[in-house]
Amino acid sequence: MIPPETLFLTSTDTTVGFLSQDPAILDRAKDRPAGMPYLCVLPSLCALRERTRIPRSHRRRLRRAVRTTFIFPKGEAYRIVRDRRHLLLLERLGWAYSSSANPSGGAYDEAFARSCADVVVEPLRLSRPPSEIYRLGRHKIRKIR
Repeated sequence: MIPPETLFLTSTDTTVGFLSQDPAILDRAKDRPAGMPYLCVLPSLCALRERTRIPRSHRRRLRRAVRTTFIFPKGEAYRIVRDRRHLLLLERLGWAYSSSANPSGGAYDEAFARSCADVVVEPLRLSRPPSEIYRLGRHKIRKIR
């Protein structure tokens, strides 16, 4: 069993990032103010359905999305992971909060990231294009990035 306060450094589906089930651990590692929301990454649509209600008008979009983050009407942000390497860790965790592996407002530094992490999942790949971000309403959708 993996303790929930573990901080992982791994290649996510978009960048090298930190994963943890405890947002306070991420706040401390990134030197970020407490209370700011984090992206929750999930291994499947079933896991998403357990956490929130998916608006009927957006269900097909979520099923087909790849490397896409969705902000739901209540303000929570979720991404379903389809990348096989990243999915191996997520299936063991069930879900995790995700953040880039850099100090808050700074650039990526591998030495900093390795010093903060409890577990490093090798190999660390260079980043890919960032995920698209959409804000979902009950019927409308707005592209953020």
